[in-house]
This record gives sequence, structure tokens and C-alpha cells, in this order.
Amino acid sequence: MVATDILKQQVLLQDIDEEGLEKIAKIAQQVSIKKGEQLFKEKDETKGLWLIRSGRIEISRITADGWRQTLVVLTAGHFFGELSILENRKHVATATALEDTDLLLIPKEDFEELVREECALALKIVIKLAITMSKNLRRMNDKFLSALISY
Repeated sequence: MVATDILKQQVLLQDIDEEGLEKIAKIAQQVSIKKGEQLFKEKDETKGLWLIRSGRIEISRITADGWRQTLVVLTAGHFFGELSILENRKHVATATALEDTDLLLIPKEDFEELVREECALALKIVIKLAITMSKNLRRMNDKFLSALISY
């Protein structure tokens, strides 16, 4: 079982009360990977929602002409894999460790059970997902507009 103080360090779980953190602690799994290892590739089935404890993860895609394009580099406290769970689909990107990385995994099946059986807790998590994704989208839009204007 993962300690709840470790879970509190995660952006996604900062607003969750102690009771909720204890429920998540029971299902979260600790995973460590080495620099250069891939957690998943494009078209892999999703294992769940990933939370970064330490290290850095690169999310990338292969372009139509075969080049790898970095979409984002995520650091400690951030999460990924949420779209594959929410949309119930395979991964559309690859996740690779840029350095030795410690993660927490909330397995897909356990997350789905949480949604069914702990609606209030799941809603808090989904709201935080939506807020974070909205902030990320706004930040990307700002960068895109800045690039257009300076072009």
C-alpha cells in the first residue's frame, strides 16, 4: 500500500481528503523504470492512470513521415494516461522515461471501480483532471498564438 503523504504530493490528488487518499492508496501500485524505458507505445492497451513521483517522462508521437515528435515532458507531481481511460481507447502516444523515474499507477480496472462505487471521490478526481487539462490547453493555445504572431 502506498503512503497517503506520497499521494498528497500529486497535483491530481491534492484536494482529496484523508479517507479518499486511503482508498486510492490501497489500489495504487509503485512502478520504477530506468532512463530510456518505455511505459507504453502508441496503440498499446492502457494500464491505467500514471502519477509521477520523481523523474521525467516524455510523451511523444510518430509523425506521418516517421519522425518522433515530443508533445510534452512531464515532471514529478504530474499525471498522464488519463485520456486513454476517459475515452476507453488505446494510447495514441508513447511514454518514455528521460531519466530513472518512480511512478504510481492507478490501474484502469480499479479506477473504473472507483467511478462506480465511490462517485464523490471519482468526481473530485475527474474535476481536477478537467481543470488541469483546460489549463494545459490554454497554455498550448497561448504558445501557438505567440508563434503565429512572431512568424
